Amino acid sequence: MATTYEKPDMGRLIEELRSLKAKAYQGGGEDRIKFQHSKGKLTARERLALLFDEGTFNEIMTFATTKATEFGLDKNRVYGDGVVTGWGKVEGRTVFAFAQDFTSIGGTLGETHASKITRIYEMALKVGAPVIGINDSGGARIQEGAVALEGYGAVFKANVMASGVVPQITIMAGPAAGGAVYSPALTDFIIMIKGDAYYMFVTGPEITKVVLGEDVSFQDLGGAIIHATKSGVVHFVAENENDAINITKRLLSYLPSNNMEDPPFLDTGDPSDREVKDVESVVPTDTVKPFDMREVIYRVVDNGEFMEVQRHWAQNMVVGFARMAGNVVGIVANNSAHLGAAIDIDAADKASRFIRFCDAFNIPLISLVDTPGYMPGTDQEYKGIIRHGAKMLYAFAEATVPKITVVIRRSYGGAHIAMSIKSLGADLIYAWPSAEIAVTGPEGAVRILYRREIQNSKSPDDFIKERISEYKKLFANPYWAAEKGLIDDVIEPKDTRKVIVSALDTLKNKREFRYPKKHGNIPL
Repeated sequence: MATTYEKPDMGRLIEELRSLKAKAYQGGGEDRIKFQHSKGKLTARERLALLFDEGTFNEIMTFATTKATEFGLDKNRVYGDGVVTGWGKVEGRTVFAFAQDFTSIGGTLGETHASKITRIYEMALKVGAPVIGINDSGGARIQEGAVALEGYGAVFKANVMASGVVPQITIMAGPAAGGAVYSPALTDFIIMIKGDAYYMFVTGPEITKVVLGEDVSFQDLGGAIIHATKSGVVHFVAENENDAINITKRLLSYLPSNNMEDPPFLDTGDPSDREVKDVESVVPTDTVKPFDMREVIYRVVDNGEFMEVQRHWAQNMVVGFARMAGNVVGIVANNSAHLGAAIDIDAADKASRFIRFCDAFNIPLISLVDTPGYMPGTDQEYKGIIRHGAKMLYAFAEATVPKITVVIRRSYGGAHIAMSIKSLGADLIYAWPSAEIAVTGPEGAVRILYRREIQNSKSPDDFIKERISEYKKLFANPYWAAEKGLIDDVIEPKDTRKVIVSALDTLKNKREFRYPKKHGNIPL
């Protein structure tokens, strides 16, 4: 007698599916979610819900679990394997994301966990969309041994393959130690939240004490403030998780989805021909007196809106995003309010990486110049100011996006070149009447040029003052350089905005040839 086959009931199957998904959405379970909340932290899915437009998130590999069997993992398989992955819309634009789930196996990375992240990268590269990583992990999954390390390698390679192709943003929403810190470091921007639950370092306080005898807290070793002010690892500091998401959205608003697109245009309502009234009042004519270049930036860009990057690190160099007549620009500017605007190692590194990011993603570069030169001293020389300073030269020379330079005040020596000049590839150079362009400052130049005369003079101080006055008449204005064709025009400060806007419009279809090569060898 034939056996009858009972057809599955679709209603029952759907109920089973819903039950399994509900289990997956619980991550490590209610108790661990409560513990996560007790630390002031959101869960992975709560974070993604804040990031994506409502109802747009599409999760993938929801039921993926570890393949490992050692140390009881085969008896404790967790859906999702400690990371939530998918895509959705952020303010109407497609974005891919992963969020590590600390409630599930401590968010540790194993083979499946890594494959979910790399899958997101594969899809993002195919469609040309940004990737947001929300990191909250206990690090490599010890139970999976070297397989977990291979997983990290796969993620690192994905970061590198995506670099310069799609924007990558990391939100540090939890701890990171050892290998876990390197994927964030390979992305374009790191947003880190302040607080005891958030830190990142290669080697923790315990090992630091054993090896070096140093007593240091988690925050003093790898907290957000330390990385924002001392190491330069963090680009933005967030007050809380909501703030981190808001910073991410604002940053995305300036970035194209990929390297084949232009940055998003936004009609800001700020007239392109607006005069920048009284902007010159911000800049002291006495070159010894410092001022904050941000005050010039706020007046020149659309509606005074400037998203500064790495604001608290290497403050003698200011970099960030703004709009000019609705078009996104990257600004690189000296700031004499810190270190007299001399370019030191950190400032050169900060500017170089920002320049290269802008070039990779079709964002024009505006240089606002007021620098006395590179930072002198044994500390800088021993640490490689030559190598680090050369990065800026390389970055600007390599860049093919429109490059416009405005010399506001001092522009001396090698730093003059590093801030983008014609011979390095700048497209247009403008100067205020207050501009001073020379190999070195007046006093230094006089002491070199007239060394013998000073030694033989009966009144060296008076002689030096006279020669300084002569030197200033020659170089303490932009006209000598303009006569040599090194400057395209000397402009009134009030016209700075409309001159830049006009230049950007002219250069919008700029094309430059580069010799075929695998890649250059920037002096890292």
